[in-house]
Amino acid sequence: MPLIGLKESALKLILFGGKGGVGKTTCAASTGVFLARDFKTLLVSTDPAHSVSDSLGQQIGDVVTGVKNVKNLSALEINAEKALREFKMEYEKEIKKILDTSTNLDQEDIESVFSMSIPGLDEVMGFKTIMNLMDKGEYDKYIIDTAPTGHALRLLTMPKLLDDWVKMLAKLRWKYRYMVKTFSGKIQADEADDFLLNMKKTVKKIEELLRDPDRCEFIAVTIPEEMAILETSRLIGSLGEYGVKVKQLVVNNVAMVSDCEFCRERRKEQEKYINQIKKKFANLHTTIMYQQPREVKGADALSVFTRQLAQGDRVEVADRL
Repeated sequence: MPLIGLKESALKLILFGGKGGVGKTTCAASTGVFLARDFKTLLVSTDPAHSVSDSLGQQIGDVVTGVKNVKNLSALEINAEKALREFKMEYEKEIKKILDTSTNLDQEDIESVFSMSIPGLDEVMGFKTIMNLMDKGEYDKYIIDTAPTGHALRLLTMPKLLDDWVKMLAKLRWKYRYMVKTFSGKIQADEADDFLLNMKKTVKKIEELLRDPDRCEFIAVTIPEEMAILETSRLIGSLGEYGVKVKQLVVNNVAMVSDCEFCRERRKEQEKYINQIKKKFANLHTTIMYQQPREVKGADALSVFTRQLAQGDRVEVADRL
């Protein structure tokens, strides 16, 4: 059975995630090729070890780039560190004002704090880049190729991290406002207050998007191996705790039944894991992807891959889950 619901007009954000090496990038890129036939689509990689360029067969980088030979498809490999630097440059005045008015730090200390690398904040800025792109409304569909499970979960928990960071700054700001109001009797909001309010709105917007099953879908990708199945189970469970419901699962790299003895033995070994997947993920819509005879690289190869992934074209000598 192919993936379903991808063309629903309300669905804007599609994320592919799972263990490293299971084929997330190929699935994301193929879906991009498929949707670009009817929608203006942007394929985004948040994996620090980007492989979208390799999958598409062309250099992409951290600037939105049109995909060759695929009308309506563009791609971007997010540079989270660059996104963080740009964020600091944009809001340097406001952040430094909060630190200056709300702490006992001198200018040298403020500069030192401002230049510090805050763990996880670069990932936050990576997702904020996606939100900024979505706010521009230049594309109909946004497909995200996430990093392996741990990194993907950190990406999806970024609303809490950003919220904690904003709350810390807001607490400092509140103390300053309290003192000013106590001694002057009044206080007016300024650009620092506007900055905190906008960041709070950003957190809420991201949380609402990720938890809206009509606008956002996370598709898990796995392979019929024990470690991959265990990690997929943990991923889906963790996503559920964050309010992100997984409805579809891609089981990739399944051996086809043929006259090849090696292929028969390989498939026989995989069968026990396929049966586990049937039981463990019985509530998920499951799409089986068979081993490809050649590397899936470039628009033509991705188009062939998507015939099975998104269109459900039958594959010769292949049985179904």
